[in-house]
Amino acid sequence: MTIQQTLQRIEPIDEGLILAAQRRLDNLTKPIGSLGRLEALACRLVAITGDENPTFNQKRIITIAADHGVVGEGVSAYPQEVTAQMVRNFLSGGAAINVLARHAGAEVVVADFGVAVELEPHPNLVSRKIGFGTRNIVHEPAMAREQAIAAIEAGIEIALREIESGANLIGTGEMGIGNTTPSSAITAVFTGASVAQVTGRGTGVDEMTLQRKIDVIERAIELHRPNPSDPIDVLAKVGGFEIGGIAGVILASAAHRVPILVDGFISTAGALIAGALQPDVRGYLISAHCSAEIGHRIALDFLGLEPILELELRLGEGTGAALAMPIVEAGAKILAEMASFDEAGVSKSKE
Repeated sequence: MTIQQTLQRIEPIDEGLILAAQRRLDNLTKPIGSLGRLEALACRLVAITGDENPTFNQKRIITIAADHGVVGEGVSAYPQEVTAQMVRNFLSGGAAINVLARHAGAEVVVADFGVAVELEPHPNLVSRKIGFGTRNIVHEPAMAREQAIAAIEAGIEIALREIESGANLIGTGEMGIGNTTPSSAITAVFTGASVAQVTGRGTGVDEMTLQRKIDVIERAIELHRPNPSDPIDVLAKVGGFEIGGIAGVILASAAHRVPILVDGFISTAGALIAGALQPDVRGYLISAHCSAEIGHRIALDFLGLEPILELELRLGEGTGAALAMPIVEAGAKILAEMASFDEAGVSKSKE
């Protein structure tokens, strides 16, 4: 499905369903509002799915991997070959995302959108390679516009495949050494914040490397002048293949009314792209957590999202999305399984 076809299918969530769900919650055996943000989450799930008792028995984490030419500028604490090594780790089940997805009862879908080497075939690897990593944004655009479109549409394709096989809750994830650099660039372009305000230490770089990273991003934005009113232009000039893929996953999920748990900073950069392409997509986004990356809160505020968790995570992979999945399920189960005052024979408040 093309980007345009997907965008045409996305409609605003039904605010009336939020009000109806809240009325139901207010009649359950608890003081009004006593389950706090879990109630708001439950209402949002009803509005997203159109189901007054949504269930999430087929959960997916879609983890997309790609490399970045900007690593050549020394912006990461880890060498580029770690991207491919970690993809192999995902496929063997030994990474943090595998552990946490098993805990959440979710399946991990691993996709190669632009790892810098040719990965050996694996039955659980989805190969949609757009290129062998992006180009170095200090010298040239990250990718051609056609590649940016291809990355988004490949993300749409993978999400559609999972939805057609029954997925009813999707979390985003990624792997790509150096990918906080394009994510910071994207965040600065869309939010208007300075590069220094949205650029953090990524995998744990020292102060000298952090300053180099900020300088690299500022130079890239000055050179390419990405246009925030044209999100594909932003993705092409300073983005990453996995970021485009995440934007596609988000768009497809919204088009099919599947709640989408947005993971960390890189995933939220993908959400910025998706939200710029179709503002109504924001209603379908659930922020799993706010990471330790300083730009993440700025990006979440721009999208109007309040994270479920704040655990100072900075790993990516979809780990925060996996951790938040049981809480999403809990919100839905409150609506489906909790008794009303009348059903339980419990007296209501006199207030």
